[in-house]
Amino acid sequence: MPRRKRQANTFNLSFLDIMSCGFGAVVLVFLIIDHSIEIQIQSVNAEVLSEVDLLEEDIREGEEGLVRLRNAISSTDLEIVEAQGRARVVTEELDRLEALIASLEESDVSETTDLEALKAEINSLEERIQQLREAAEADGGRSAREFQGEGNRQYLTGLKLGGNRIAIMIDASASMLAPEVVNVIRLRNQSSDRQRAARKWVQALDTVDWLTAQLPTGSRYQIILFNTEARFALPETQGRWLEVANSDQVERVITSVRETLPSGGTSLYNAFEFLDELDSKPDNIFIITDGLPTQGKDTPRKNTVSGPARLKHYRDAIDKLPANVPVNVVLSPMEGDPMAASEFWKLAQNTGGSFMAPAEDWP
Repeated sequence: MPRRKRQANTFNLSFLDIMSCGFGAVVLVFLIIDHSIEIQIQSVNAEVLSEVDLLEEDIREGEEGLVRLRNAISSTDLEIVEAQGRARVVTEELDRLEALIASLEESDVSETTDLEALKAEINSLEERIQQLREAAEADGGRSAREFQGEGNRQYLTGLKLGGNRIAIMIDASASMLAPEVVNVIRLRNQSSDRQRAARKWVQALDTVDWLTAQLPTGSRYQIILFNTEARFALPETQGRWLEVANSDQVERVITSVRETLPSGGTSLYNAFEFLDELDSKPDNIFIITDGLPTQGKDTPRKNTVSGPARLKHYRDAIDKLPANVPVNVVLSPMEGDPMAASEFWKLAQNTGGSFMAPAEDWP
C-alpha cells in the first residue's frame, strides 16, 4: 500500500501566538495614539479659550472708551449748535432792526433820538452775537434739556430723531387714561388730579419729555395735542416752528402739555390736516397714540364705532399726511383694537419711519 503524504498544518500553536502578540501590539499603539491626541486637544482648547477671554476683555474696554469719547464729542457739538441757534435768533432780530432803520431813513424821520436808540440796540446785539460765537468755540457744554428715566436701562428705540422741522403729535383723548375700557370709564369720572396721574397718560407725557430731550439742538420743533380737534401745546406759538436751543421755551411747552387733561374721542384726520397750520411742512413726524381713530373729519351720530369703521377713518386720515415725510409711531396698545399695531407699523415702514410699542416702565 502506498504511503500517504502527511499534510502540513500551518495554523499550529506557534503561529497563533505570533498573531495574538501582533494584534495586541496594534491595539496598544492605538490606545497610546488616542490618549496623546486627547491631551493635545485639551491643551490647545485651554490656550484658545484663554486668548478668547483676553480678546473679549479688550473689546469691552474698547467699547467703553468709544462710548466715553462719543459722549464727550456729542456734548461739545450740542453746545456749539445751541450757541449757533441763539446767534441765529439774534441775527434775525438784528436784520429786522436794520430794515426798520432803513425804512425810517427813507421816510425822512427827524427824530434822531429814536435812530440813535435803535443803533445802540443793534450794537448791543452785535456784541451779543460775538459773545455767543466765542462761547461756542471756547468750550463744550450740555444739551438744551436732559431727561433720565428710572433705573439703569438702554434707550435703544430705533426712533429716527433727526430733521430740521420736527412735529410731535400726542393723542390727548380719554382712551389715553388706561389700556382697558373699563378703567378708562372709571378714571374719566374721577378728579382731574387723578386723571393726570393715570399711569398710561404719565407714560405718554414722559415720552414727549424724552423726545424733546433727544432732539438735535440746531433743529426746530412743534408739539400738537389732538383728540377730536387739534391744537398747539403752547397757544401763543400758533403756526410757528420753535427753536430746540431755546430751553426756557421748551420747558414752557412741556409744562403746558403736562397740564392737559385727556378727554373726548380721536380724529387722526383732523390732526393730520392741522399740520397745514404750520408755516412750512415738517420733515419728521412723531405720533404718540394708543390705537385707531374713533371718528373721521366730522362727529359721528352714534356713540359707538365698529372695528371696520375705525380702520376706514384711519386710512382716510393718512391721505392727509404730507408726502415724503417719515412718520414715527409710539403706540401704547388699547384693549379691543387688534388692527392698530399692524396698521401703524405699515405706516412707519411705508414712510421710512419707525414703530415702537414701549414697555410699561419706558422711558
